[in-house]
Amino acid sequence: MSQSHIDVSALAREACPVSEVLDHVSGKWSIGILVAAAQGPVRFTELERSISGISRRMLTLTLRRLERDGLLVRTVYPVVPPKVEYTLTEMARELHKSLLELTDWAKRYGDAVAAAQALYDCEHNR
Repeated sequence: MSQSHIDVSALAREACPVSEVLDHVSGKWSIGILVAAAQGPVRFTELERSISGISRRMLTLTLRRLERDGLLVRTVYPVVPPKVEYTLTEMARELHKSLLELTDWAKRYGDAVAAAQALYDCEHNR
């Protein structure tokens, strides 16, 4: 095997955990929830109002997954009616910083990506 040979299977094994994490946190609803919860404790109804188009069922499922992944802490207060709040974990606060950087990148390069796509489509759809 030459020195220039790349062990693709090793790269795939290394990328697997990254892909799994990105799959969870880059979901359509996950980012909105993480951004909303970054402002401090947030209640279910506040999340439901702030995330346009999300159903109660999808919000519930996504909150459970983010809690299971260690990104959210769910706190239930023993009052009537029940009060439940969600807060980011330390790990999620660090992720939030990365999401903000990604958002900044998207704002800076969004037009360039759109232009590249238009050029590609023009060249390949003749």
